[in-house]
Amino acid sequence: MAAALLAVIGAFAGVLAGLLGVGGGIVLVPAFYYTFNALGYGSEQLMQVCLATSLATIIVTSARSVLSHHRKGAVEWPILRQMALGIVIGAIIGVFVASQLRTRELQLIFGGLATFIGLYMAFGRNDWQIGDTMPKGPVGFIFSPLIGFLSVLMGIGGGSFGVPTMTLFGVPIHRAVATAAGFGFIIAVPSVIGFMFVDMPDAPPYSIGAVNIPAFLVVIAMTTLTAPLGAKLAHMTDPKRLKRIFGGFLILVALNMLRKALGA
Repeated sequence: MAAALLAVIGAFAGVLAGLLGVGGGIVLVPAFYYTFNALGYGSEQLMQVCLATSLATIIVTSARSVLSHHRKGAVEWPILRQMALGIVIGAIIGVFVASQLRTRELQLIFGGLATFIGLYMAFGRNDWQIGDTMPKGPVGFIFSPLIGFLSVLMGIGGGSFGVPTMTLFGVPIHRAVATAAGFGFIIAVPSVIGFMFVDMPDAPPYSIGAVNIPAFLVVIAMTTLTAPLGAKLAHMTDPKRLKRIFGGFLILVALNMLRKALGA
């Protein structure tokens, strides 16, 4: 039963990743939470398991995605190299902070940030711009650690924060999406290694630290199958309308997470 439910979750996340260009983590984290909770594994550290397992799936999905985008010549490698160190630093700090927090605090963080992302997807515009080039030097270094840090606290790849950041500084949307796929890999690898060393006495069975291996394997198997389907559907539908619909869906998921955190 649990494997079947995780398979459905992974299939849905894969379709969304291909359809909307967003990482599956924004769906996987709440889905993992509700699944593990329903199976009786609720604990003060459950959200850490959800974040870590989601990030583990991102290692695979983002690697496949960035290679696919690279073959099409869409990845801005200079931007990726420029931001890589800061993203890694932010991700490592994120693991340390997340390991000190409990489920309620992480739910509040996820719910608040997911609401912001949902509003941006529903109402944001790709032509919003505050600069013509990505900032460098001290100003530029502010963005990359922040992207890594916030992404780890939500268990997601860098797309949800990286794509808006790059488009605001004049990077075309399709190149921003392609480059942000690389952010996901850079965020996920050090953070998953860190989460594997977090002490998790109440983690679900077959977990290494905070990473649940069965959930990781089932979800990866399904996202690998369904992400290409999502990419095909993307060419047959209106992406602006889809993003607005998904933004509304995400806001509802985020608000429900906040409701649970607040005990309402």
